Amino acid sequence: METVTRASLIEQVYQQVGLSRKESSVLLEDVLETVMEALERGESVKISGFGTFAVRKKGRRAGRNPKTGEEVPIMPRSVLVFRSSQLLKAEVNHESPEGYEGNDDD
Repeated sequence: METVTRASLIEQVYQQVGLSRKESSVLLEDVLETVMEALERGESVKISGFGTFAVRKKGRRAGRNPKTGEEVPIMPRSVLVFRSSQLLKAEVNHESPEGYEGNDDD
């Protein structure tokens, strides 16, 4: 299984859009920076037909040390979550998306 990297994304933009490699790199970095800044502010990032990135707050809770069984507090934290769109799920499963009309509310 191959991994998509920044370099491979830049190459795809270069080949498909026709920008120079330098312009493709700047474009990708700008998009990623915009997404990261929005998530840092606690905003959701929705990419229609792909999915939604969001930050979820997890409260303080009790956990257990697996070695000793001792109860240990788990402190509050923020976690990044991704919810894929129905269209992406269908594509990954090689199915046709039911009821997809270009309006992706997932």
